[in-house]
Amino acid sequence: MEWLADPQIYIGLLTLTALELVLGIDNIIFIAILASRLPQHEQSKARKLGLTGALVTRILFLLSISWIMRLERPLFTVMENGFSGRDLILIIGGLFLIGKATFEIHSKLEGGHEDAKSTAGRATLFGVVSQIMVVDIVFSIDSVITAVGMVSNVGVMIAANVVALFVMLAAAGPISAFVDRHPTVKILALAFLVMIGGNLFIEGFGYHIPKGYTYFAMAFSVAVETLNIRLSKKPAPVQLHGPSEG
Repeated sequence: MEWLADPQIYIGLLTLTALELVLGIDNIIFIAILASRLPQHEQSKARKLGLTGALVTRILFLLSISWIMRLERPLFTVMENGFSGRDLILIIGGLFLIGKATFEIHSKLEGGHEDAKSTAGRATLFGVVSQIMVVDIVFSIDSVITAVGMVSNVGVMIAANVVALFVMLAAAGPISAFVDRHPTVKILALAFLVMIGGNLFIEGFGYHIPKGYTYFAMAFSVAVETLNIRLSKKPAPVQLHGPSEG
């Protein structure tokens, strides 16, 4: 129990929790958009199942760290470029994100006058949660490898993921409601997913893009969209007309 008195443990826990929250933003956006296709009474359940599934996936991966590390070993080589199990997961996951987000954008643009109930009726809770779990695996692999590089204590890694889960569960509802109220924000979020999917796909081929660039672009876009939303809510100035001449 001496590790409880080690301040480095708590520093690592806070740092890793913050990192997991940043990495979890992508997951929350994806879950919110997928859950919005369900009937209203099932959306909260889908978000909770999706985030809980993400936690279970990450804990299982953390308990199988030796296997996760083997995923970084090259399996085969194409044109002098080695591909590992992690690379293949990133490539497939990136293509899935790009395809799913593009389909959703097309659905919003081409089906804008479609009845919302019929749109929700085509989605099932099982289908939505299954899609969430596929993306959870992709994000979990990246998250676990990042965690291993920062902290050596598996217990701290699991604790950080549990704390991050509770924060994300609390934030998922308000974020989903905000995205649903503003269609332009939903399109922006889907565009983020296309960008994130592209990053994962490129990283699968060995070209690392610093996440700071991606998150800065997202933060800047959100700031601009926030200004647009505030401007749209601002009442139009009243024009006073003087007495007509003549």
